[in-house]
Amino acid sequence: MDEKIRVHIADDHQILIDGVKAVLNLEPNIEVNGFSLNGVQVIEWFQNNSADVLILDINMPEMDGIDVLKNLKKNQVSCQVIVLSSYDDIKLVKEVLQMGAQGFVPKKSAGEHIVTAVYRVADGQQYFTDDVKEKMMQTLINGQSKDDGSQDGVLISSLTKREVQVLKLVAQQYSTREIANELHISESTVETHRKNLMKKVKVKNSVGLAIFALKNEVI
Repeated sequence: MDEKIRVHIADDHQILIDGVKAVLNLEPNIEVNGFSLNGVQVIEWFQNNSADVLILDINMPEMDGIDVLKNLKKNQVSCQVIVLSSYDDIKLVKEVLQMGAQGFVPKKSAGEHIVTAVYRVADGQQYFTDDVKEKMMQTLINGQSKDDGSQDGVLISSLTKREVQVLKLVAQQYSTREIANELHISESTVETHRKNLMKKVKVKNSVGLAIFALKNEVI
């Protein structure tokens, strides 16, 4: 890696900032180039500085993480965001995803996961801890993701009717054979649809498709 990944940390607890910074500073390819103690400081910092990755707490004084995400999106700030939160409620995960966050790490798991999360999102991938992914999958399986009518119109409209059908079943953890039987198509056709879906929504595996389905309330 020719250039270091520049990271900004935003949290209202200096001790957490110091802890995350200490972990990241052990990585030769990562550099912490700033920190903020509230949301207003984050916005002001990004007006004159830049970072590749923002590690963002949700509960901060003056301006919370949700409003920071809205502001960054509105001003088209080029930065990958990992939300760091004491809460891992799926509604919160979905909300920050819809606002452009690429990762979600519970604070209790930060020491174990934050380095991998930074590398993943800096590479353009999404990152979620296993417990968050499990909650996402259970929400999809239980059909609890429809709490409002919002969808990402551009991405959803780019899918064919058959692709949406396949996506729904992938999100419910159906196997290729089960999808083929359910839709009365061949397994090779299912795999073709799966590959096309991953290409269209820019994910690398079925977990990514399930997360996309949750984010866009496909089921």
